[in-house]
Amino acid sequence: MKIALIGYGKMGKAIDAIATAKGHEIVLRTSSQQPLTREQLAGVDVAIEFTVPETAYQNIITCFEANVPVVSGTTGWLDKLPAIKALCEEKKQAFLHTTNFSIGVNIFFEVNKKLAELMAHQPQYNVWMEEIHHTQKKDAPSGTALSLAEQVMSSVTRKTKWVNEESNQPDTLSIISKRIDPAPGTHIISYTSAIDDITITHTAHSREGFAAGAVVAAEWLKGKTGVFTMREVLGL
Repeated sequence: MKIALIGYGKMGKAIDAIATAKGHEIVLRTSSQQPLTREQLAGVDVAIEFTVPETAYQNIITCFEANVPVVSGTTGWLDKLPAIKALCEEKKQAFLHTTNFSIGVNIFFEVNKKLAELMAHQPQYNVWMEEIHHTQKKDAPSGTALSLAEQVMSSVTRKTKWVNEESNQPDTLSIISKRIDPAPGTHIISYTSAIDDITITHTAHSREGFAAGAVVAAEWLKGKTGVFTMREVLGL
């Protein structure tokens, strides 16, 4: 499979190594500072996009214009995600976005949703979240943390909003963001009461899990049309 890597930072390099080891050909490597053109995408089977919020939206549109399926992991621009999904359907393109490509994290998403369902009618428990990443991560809370928060609030309806700080308000989900070096990516959801605590945690030890998941997603997306997430890729 011929892959374009749009964004060639640490994640792009990790994807490059895994895709190449699996026998795929990387035919394009671009940095987030370089404007992407349709001409660069000639002959590409799938594009994997890990850039920055300022360029992700236009990069995806350019891929659609070149009829190239897009796997995107960029976060921080998701206010425009509904427009991209609509354009993908209108143009009959293929688009897969997730805030986290790690197979373990996507299983963690399912565990989080199930726990939130179980805790929905247990008001004696207060739920809060914490996420820890390296100092180079620009967005806070992380995209993964926001996905987890949305899952919690969809079931635990006594939480009607989130804030990126500690809060004692009963209707507010507190998300505490920490940026330290070195730091594996860690996400914690904790339900606390006067009697006991229930806590679930996911810790990523390296970028390899994210990169491997992105390559699996690209392999899966080739030849399809529509809007997808890792749930479809993993059959969750």
